[in-house]
Amino acid sequence: MQTVSFTAMKDGTREDYLMLRDMELKHNLATADRLLREMARQEEETIEGYQISRLGHALQSATRARREGADVDWIVSALLHDIGDGLAPQNHDRMAAEIIRPFVREECTWVVEHHGAFQMIYYAHHYGWNREERARYADSPHYQACVDFCERWDQSCFDPAYEADPLDSFAPTVRDVFSRKAYAPDVVRPGVAIGLLR
Repeated sequence: MQTVSFTAMKDGTREDYLMLRDMELKHNLATADRLLREMARQEEETIEGYQISRLGHALQSATRARREGADVDWIVSALLHDIGDGLAPQNHDRMAAEIIRPFVREECTWVVEHHGAFQMIYYAHHYGWNREERARYADSPHYQACVDFCERWDQSCFDPAYEADPLDSFAPTVRDVFSRKAYAPDVVRPGVAIGLLR
């Protein structure tokens, strides 16, 4: 394998960095496949105490979005919204948002980033916490989309009897979304609020 000549970044040559750029481009093109492998691995992880695996929850979320006619940004966001649960359980929502941020509409990223706070409406009172945590975001143009996302495609997706679509059925969509030009204005669409369904 070809490697750089340096052991400290400041000592790298132009040739080193041009070689790395080419290798990083190949690496970036494989992002979707790495995400799909991680999702498949989550089949082995049952969220302790729940009746389904992490993958099962993700597939139910994405399947519900797809069956309701959501666009590809929402479907991929639903599939990946909890991908950070295993590595970042205290801020999994923000981790997932950072993964999708360059490739989906800002609205979808915002919803994924904040869904943890919005989900508290369903359970926080059982712990003596503020179940109205989402009220902090009431002025956001994406507030209602997050309410709807949590109600329709998140909190209801822990059902072992629900027949979700298989992971491989989402692979082409994930690959399409992650092959977009990162941060392209026509993809990210800052300030645009469409809602879950057009």
